[in-house]
Amino acid sequence: MFGHVLHAWRWLLIVGLGIVSSGCAMMAPSPPQDQSNICEIFREQPKWYDYARDSQETWGTPIATQMAFVKRESSFRSHVRPPRKRILWIFPGPRPSSARGYAQAQDPVWGEYRDDAGSLFARRTHMKHATDFIGWYNAQTHRQLGISLHNPEHLYLAYHEGRGGYRRGTYRSKPQVRQAARQVNAQASRYQSQLAACEAEFRCRHFYQFWPFCRA
Repeated sequence: MFGHVLHAWRWLLIVGLGIVSSGCAMMAPSPPQDQSNICEIFREQPKWYDYARDSQETWGTPIATQMAFVKRESSFRSHVRPPRKRILWIFPGPRPSSARGYAQAQDPVWGEYRDDAGSLFARRTHMKHATDFIGWYNAQTHRQLGISLHNPEHLYLAYHEGRGGYRRGTYRSKPQVRQAARQVNAQASRYQSQLAACEAEFRCRHFYQFWPFCRA
């Protein structure tokens, strides 16, 4: 009797988690319509500015670089995952990696982040945790490899290849990865120029933010 009850509770728990997960997916914000302009991105999602600024203040990676990473990794899609491989060109097979979410963080490094700086409830599908993860990862890269936090191209190479891969120079034989890193660098530069012209919109926009407590 006890075994049947336990089995029933397990089944209900699985169903409940599935419903919660589906609900979170439906509640996730749609990708910004104009992803080429960071001002328009933050006008659609002003909380994203707060999250990225918090990450910048904690870890040092500029807001523009964080958002360039997110654009490259997920195009601002909260639940995106690598497409499954095909078996015999027809049947869906395994995914090539465990990457998911805005920052496309994989399971092992996400576990490290949660243990070191995040929390048990950090989610790759939430922009607050994704930007914090990017900031944390780049801070570790800067500390271990000496790459400047104002060098988006090489920060991205280390992000994509892993710090060990970057140290071994694996990216040198991967022209597509090097091109992606250059694109991230160019995107970060454009975002930085745009943000300089509009950032005042997003600072001190709340009624409770006033001098001397405002962060502007």
